[in-house]
Amino acid sequence: MRFDPNHLSALASVLRLGSFEAAAHSLFVTPSAVSQRIKALEERVGTVLVKRGLPCTGTEAGLRLAKHAEDVAVLEGLVSQELALDHNSQDAPPHLRIAVNADSLATWFITAMAATPGFLFDLVIDDQDHSAEWLKRGEVSAAITSHSAPVAGCNAQPLGAMCYEASASPTFMTRWFREGLNPTRLAQAPCLVFNAKDGLQQRWIRQHFDQDITPPAHFIPSTQGFADAAKAGLGWGMNPVNLIEPALRSGALVPLLPNSALQVNLTWQVSRVMASALAPLTKAVLSSAKQHLIQAPRTGE
Repeated sequence: MRFDPNHLSALASVLRLGSFEAAAHSLFVTPSAVSQRIKALEERVGTVLVKRGLPCTGTEAGLRLAKHAEDVAVLEGLVSQELALDHNSQDAPPHLRIAVNADSLATWFITAMAATPGFLFDLVIDDQDHSAEWLKRGEVSAAITSHSAPVAGCNAQPLGAMCYEASASPTFMTRWFREGLNPTRLAQAPCLVFNAKDGLQQRWIRQHFDQDITPPAHFIPSTQGFADAAKAGLGWGMNPVNLIEPALRSGALVPLLPNSALQVNLTWQVSRVMASALAPLTKAVLSSAKQHLIQAPRTGE
């Protein structure tokens, strides 16, 4: 089945921007024209693609078609570049959807984005233990994940390990752990949790105390806010070392235990269909990761 490119671009714009009016502005047409294109596409595939509302959202079929449209735009851009075809400066760069964990975004991934012009990035923020699901559903072209095994249809390349320190403010440590760290006090002292998918605190506790403990928790879905909350004494949490190094040096944050940092291995996974088009981004991602993440020693070293 072939699809009208104008219909696909209308669908992708509506789902990306959330309304027919915003999509119309981006496509330089009227909202009525966008509506007609969506209706024609829905009739073509025989199912509803857009859930009308504020914002508009996609059905499963709508999301897959919109992702297809964005992939086609990226691939067409690659072909134009390889054939040295004239590029219309009025054309917006293609959109590229990637699943990224918040800590990577806050510490090193933006460097890779900045080194890769020619894309408009559409980032999905999800925990590294769950980001591979976006690839499995075909909703992103690439992802940073903690899973080293390639998702079906994807290439996987190791990035290195992100180092996390269980850390808190000196005031918090004095209040809750004056007599030392133990399971009883850990079960009472507030911790910081990014969201319901964040299992790093429990993982650290099991690693060092061999117990399943669920402390009272503040939910703070912001990497910088998470670190700021720790410095303010709200609780203890697993903070990326390369984000809180200044606070560790100044004493604004201290480790709960010495030499207890937790390393989380990260992998860059890219859809094989998109691998050639995303080769410059992959190169930039690997380069930035090499500078900011802990690299495993090479064989023989």
